[in-house]
Amino acid sequence: MIGWLRGELLARTLEGELLVDVGGVGYRVSVPAPLLARAGEQGDEVRLHVHTHVREDAIVLYGFATADERRCFEALVGAHGVGPSLALAVLSMLTPADLTRAVMEEDLGVLCEVPGVGRKTAARLVLDLRSRLELSALNGSEVPGGAGVAPNARAEVRAALVELGYGPDEIRRALDGMPAEGAVEDLLRQALRELAAAR
Repeated sequence: MIGWLRGELLARTLEGELLVDVGGVGYRVSVPAPLLARAGEQGDEVRLHVHTHVREDAIVLYGFATADERRCFEALVGAHGVGPSLALAVLSMLTPADLTRAVMEEDLGVLCEVPGVGRKTAARLVLDLRSRLELSALNGSEVPGGAGVAPNARAEVRAALVELGYGPDEIRRALDGMPAEGAVEDLLRQALRELAAAR
């Protein structure tokens, strides 16, 4: 199984792949859209964390800029009803930290922004990924907007804002602006003040 590639970028393909020359062998590697865009120019060195996906009719390589991205991809393809194409679409829209935060906070709105993910799929992803992603290994400082705030406190604030009728974008902005510490009641009051000021 191939887990790592370092070589020379030969080309990008219309199918969302990088063609990488490693010692005279050209590997076609499917990558998330952001990586495809920033991979560099022809002749530049490319380093990829690789997941080798074996099917009955093909062996497909999926490449990522970081080991965390590959780990998230593998967690996604292990979830019920998620294939490599959908997993790649998720990682084209969300960073590992964004995905982890969405799962921790049960933020279905973020997951539904990915093409091909509806509310039922998003809810199933949250359930499946809770056990597959190593959430306990992440501390608040590694989750954007969540430094020092317990995931359950943020989830309670999110749930309260949903009940009050705020939309996903408004809730995301309010949570991103939260202070580093505080009780649920204080965080909710702060979020409501920010939402009121923004309207």
